[in-house]
Amino acid sequence: MLTAYAAPAVTAGAAAVATGQRDLAVAACTSIAGTSAAVAYLVGAWLRHGGRPRPWTLTAPRGVLTAVLVITAVGAAALLGWFTATWLPAHTPVPAAPWLERLRVDLPVSAALATTVVTLRWRGTTTTA
Repeated sequence: MLTAYAAPAVTAGAAAVATGQRDLAVAACTSIAGTSAAVAYLVGAWLRHGGRPRPWTLTAPRGVLTAVLVITAVGAAALLGWFTATWLPAHTPVPAAPWLERLRVDLPVSAALATTVVTLRWRGTTTTA
């Protein structure tokens, strides 16, 4: 999980420094890296399933397994981002802010990348025997 947090934080942080975007620098360490770490943990735990992977995750083609999990993770992250950006300002004292709008993009993109990396690496090290 440390790598799942550090890699996006460093790369997005470097892009923020290079382009002078303060909001991206903050997002690099919060919504981008945090989402990546959380999704990597959840997808990894789901794939391992208590040390006994689900049979279909071992037999499905690597690309199909990755696509199914990426679509699921991106859909959930997009709904969470949309819900947070819309619901929070309407129902709490949190005012509408640019960082809330960033969640609509940051969460699904981070979820897609983390899910892809974790699934491909897990599948590459797991055998059906």
